[in-house]
Amino acid sequence: MGLIVQKFGGTSVANAERLRNVAEIIAETYRQGNQVVAVLSAQGDTTDDLIEKAQEINPKASRLEMDMLLSTGEQISCSLCAMAVEALGLPVVSLTGWQAGVQTNSSYSSARIKKIDVERIQSEIDRNHSIVIVTGFQGINKYGDITTLGRGGSDTSAVALAAALKADLCQIYTDVDGIYTADPRHVKGARKLEEITFDEMLELASLGAQVLHNRSVELAKKYQVNLEVLSSFERKPGTKVKEVAKNMEKTQISGVATDKNVARLALVGVEDRPGIAYKVFSLLGQKNINVDIIVQSIGRQGTQDISFTVRRSDVDHAVALLQEHKESLPFDHIDVDQSVVKVSIVGAGMVDNAGVAAKMFGALYDADINIHMISTSEIKVSVLLDESDAKLAVQAIHDKFFGE
Repeated sequence: MGLIVQKFGGTSVANAERLRNVAEIIAETYRQGNQVVAVLSAQGDTTDDLIEKAQEINPKASRLEMDMLLSTGEQISCSLCAMAVEALGLPVVSLTGWQAGVQTNSSYSSARIKKIDVERIQSEIDRNHSIVIVTGFQGINKYGDITTLGRGGSDTSAVALAAALKADLCQIYTDVDGIYTADPRHVKGARKLEEITFDEMLELASLGAQVLHNRSVELAKKYQVNLEVLSSFERKPGTKVKEVAKNMEKTQISGVATDKNVARLALVGVEDRPGIAYKVFSLLGQKNINVDIIVQSIGRQGTQDISFTVRRSDVDHAVALLQEHKESLPFDHIDVDQSVVKVSIVGAGMVDNAGVAAKMFGALYDADINIHMISTSEIKVSVLLDESDAKLAVQAIHDKFFGE
């Protein structure tokens, strides 16, 4: 007998049939002698529909009121799921985030969890032997206002609850049956991983893999939550995310990821003197503009070029900011390229295997694909390419590592 937290995403609860299926999964886990806490997202496109309704009324609605509105989506799916569990003859209660004790800061629409008071949940489990269904994506701040956690919020809610409850397992149910070496919808020969490390999963999540949100992986790593990703549509084992994982068939990498939300900026003709790079990147950092790959050219005739990548959504802000400070950052002009993509390989085995980067570059050479920028770490190699080459690049790299 154990305590299991199960999270179900929007596609898993999209309609009555799927809600009943989720109720059956929860009931089956409960009947096996486990205590169960389920965390649900809003149904299907409910959140998008609510945003559209808000736009009709007030396109400039406050984030506080948007949180009040968007939190209703999870309440609907949780109450309906509780009804489906009730129909199976099992004890169940549904709770909102604030009823479940999820306390957050006051960053409306992107709140962070500060602590979880699990007294109410534990009481329902211990006293009433109930299955507890909790709204994901939301909590309450010190002012008593409902807050939402932003993108990937339900994953974060589930892992945070699992940590607070000291659960034996946190299962993330999605529309895929685990974590793959690449997106199986676009890459031939993609393989499901039996296990992957927290660090590898965190890199993949940060680099464009959309199975788990990176905030939830960070929490799971910090609190050592046993995590499993599996399908709500197929009853078969998923992928375990853990501190140490066995290498799949002794491969050096665990996956290939693509990030299209990237743009390259180049400060051309920057004055070649100490402190310029510090000024550029501290300025961007102060405005929360995240910079990834950086390349600085060799100085020539008193100038050099500094190229770096940012999210596409940050391009206009970054360019305006740099132009505003052009006098203190002497440069000739800014070159912007938004037709690029970042392709990365991730694997804890890289650090002990020489030649992994060369193997990746060889795959791109064989496919006649040009590399613009390169970034490496102990468990990651990323390259910046033309967006038009992305699909071919991922397939070529995957074939090189997994097709032999």
